Amino acid sequence: MNERLERILPKVQKPARYVGGEYNQTIKNKEEVDVRVAFCFPDTYEIGMSNLGIRIIYAVMNRMEGVWCERVFTPWGDMEDELCKNGIPLYALESGDALSEFDMIAFSVGYEMSYTNILNMLDLGGIPRRAADRKGLEHIVFVGGACMYNPEPLADFIDFVSLGEGEELTEEIVSLYRRAKREGWSKEAFLLAVSKLEGVYVPSFYEHRYNADGTLQAITPLHGAPAKVTKRIMENLDDALYPTDIIVPNTEIVHDRSNLEVMRGCIRGCRFCQAGFTYRPVRPRSPELLLRQAVELLENSGCHEITLSSLSTSDYKYLPVLAQQMQEYCTPRKINLSLPSLRADNFSRELMLRLQQVRKSGLTFAPEAGTQRLRDAINKNVTEEEILQTCAIAFEGGWNNVKLYFMLGLPTETDEDVLGIAELVYKVLKTWREHASNKKRGVRIHVATAYFVPKPFTPFQWEKQISLEEYMRRQKLLKDNMPSKSIEYNWHASDLSRLEAVLARGDRRLCAVLEEAVNRGARLDGWDEYFSYQTWLDSFAACGIDPGFYTTRGYGIDELLPWDVISDGVSPAFLKKERERAYRNETTPDCRASCSGCGANCLLKGGKCDA
Repeated sequence: MNERLERILPKVQKPARYVGGEYNQTIKNKEEVDVRVAFCFPDTYEIGMSNLGIRIIYAVMNRMEGVWCERVFTPWGDMEDELCKNGIPLYALESGDALSEFDMIAFSVGYEMSYTNILNMLDLGGIPRRAADRKGLEHIVFVGGACMYNPEPLADFIDFVSLGEGEELTEEIVSLYRRAKREGWSKEAFLLAVSKLEGVYVPSFYEHRYNADGTLQAITPLHGAPAKVTKRIMENLDDALYPTDIIVPNTEIVHDRSNLEVMRGCIRGCRFCQAGFTYRPVRPRSPELLLRQAVELLENSGCHEITLSSLSTSDYKYLPVLAQQMQEYCTPRKINLSLPSLRADNFSRELMLRLQQVRKSGLTFAPEAGTQRLRDAINKNVTEEEILQTCAIAFEGGWNNVKLYFMLGLPTETDEDVLGIAELVYKVLKTWREHASNKKRGVRIHVATAYFVPKPFTPFQWEKQISLEEYMRRQKLLKDNMPSKSIEYNWHASDLSRLEAVLARGDRRLCAVLEEAVNRGARLDGWDEYFSYQTWLDSFAACGIDPGFYTTRGYGIDELLPWDVISDGVSPAFLKKERERAYRNETTPDCRASCSGCGANCLLKGGKCDA
């Protein structure tokens, strides 16, 4: 650590974010490395170090000969100020070297509100923001992650996108770059070559033309780029690298525990859920492998809690067997086993007993809507009876704390549906009174509502987002009808969700707005301490762009969409059919009940999902 850095660290919050030196970090000899990758997470250390994808791809690159991957996180405002005042560029934790010393700069992007952090990190690292201004083969900027299925608002700033799961594709990309660097290719030659890899999208190889009304007229591939770029997946997760020698953070992080991924994909098909479609098809890991990985993770990290994670963990078909085997290891060692992403329709008494053997934490369920009609419209496939029965099991087992998540502004939602949330919550309260085994402690029912954001690659990708005023009216209607001391109600900030919708469904004309917002000081937009909606409104105005074009306008069902050049494997025809079923309040069975023909199985050699 250099002397200037030592002087500024006592002046900032949580200096442990910025020092590196963690147990299990990867250190390599620079003399033996010919490609250096700065793996950037556009948010704070605590968020990034909780990200499972970061840990996997970090391990993938560092297992490659001649390649050294190092981590870079967004500094908090106080650290950014000190870096700028002292002339210290943004640096990687492992070596302390400036971002500008790296060959490739990779960003893992999971949230639209982190876009400003990407530009700000490039600025702090001394890297030109715009791809056109980075002329040589050095400083290649590429992105991947959960929300990069529509990368158009970043199109002017990135060189290419890695679509889908990165275990194999990342290695192919870095190996190709290593060859290009060794042979002295130009940047243009490298981009042409990398665009030929399945799963790589190069924005500069596509020309966008617009109609007079602002809608997209055409997307034209250039330089032999494919008309459609399809995501990459790992077919067999048992063959995928899953590091168990994970970095142990220096400071407390958001998810301060071991994390075991049991499967990818989701059998459910909730019509609002982008991840439920973009992570298809369903692929589980074997319980034998998971048990071995769990033991290695816990012994290597020293954690006292392990989470079995997926989009819907209780749908993992080997869960009873795995949970029993893990408890046999965890309980004598006082290690807590936690299961997020539980569903109300398959939460059993047996599962409850396993969860409370070491420590009883709160339970969280997401009914999403207050009436059965609306739950059917969004294909939630859970009934009020199942929700109340689940709560009864939990209350009988001694739980007195339950969280319920809903959305406001879903397509076809009415005031009756909004009031249905209050009615359902009161029924949960009544269930506690009838079934609680420990009434002396009282009950806390935490209700949270989110402002519905229509996302690409879902059946609701064409929908209008309700206005800010209408969202606030519905939120007040609900609040006024839940006046109980046992109920705590929180709601998601409406202005943040509107901006999220703009960026989620935006086109590349938003690049100018994004750059303007950064110039005006926008950064760390996912944090209340820094987010300024007015800054964004001023930026839209300065660029002559109406944010309502991407939100309350909605999209025509036959309109060319900014992300139509990208495919996640699910057919657009299926999404349209699901949208029609939503407006008829019809459900689609989950993948285990019957195959709905979404098309994602085309990504598998055998053509059959392992649901």
